[in-house]
Amino acid sequence: MDQSIHYSKTKTSFYRRLYVAYLIDSGVNSVPAIMAKTGMPRRTAQDTIKALAELDIKCHFNLPKKSGYYEILDWGAMNKEWIHEHLERICSILGYQYEPFEKAPEAEAPEATPEEAPSE
Repeated sequence: MDQSIHYSKTKTSFYRRLYVAYLIDSGVNSVPAIMAKTGMPRRTAQDTIKALAELDIKCHFNLPKKSGYYEILDWGAMNKEWIHEHLERICSILGYQYEPFEKAPEAEAPEATPEEAPSE
């Protein structure tokens, strides 16, 4: 993080939540994976995931407790394309190393193939 600029706790908390949700949706979807990607302490990662609900981001834990993963079910009013486009700035503000993703995770289910498409 640029030490000459002070960002409010409100801003950094908000951006941290957006970033963690984005990571989960991009496949970095367990607490150990989030810790490894960001250097975030375990408790911060766990608290941030829990706090996603305050932004109406619906995050669900799947499978057994030790080997499961998180999944974003609904982004609420958040726009993950905006997060993808501003990822470098978000990482800079949070003091995390920026590593670009190929593209933003897909928001919608894949289109039906011709044999799956409803017939008229």
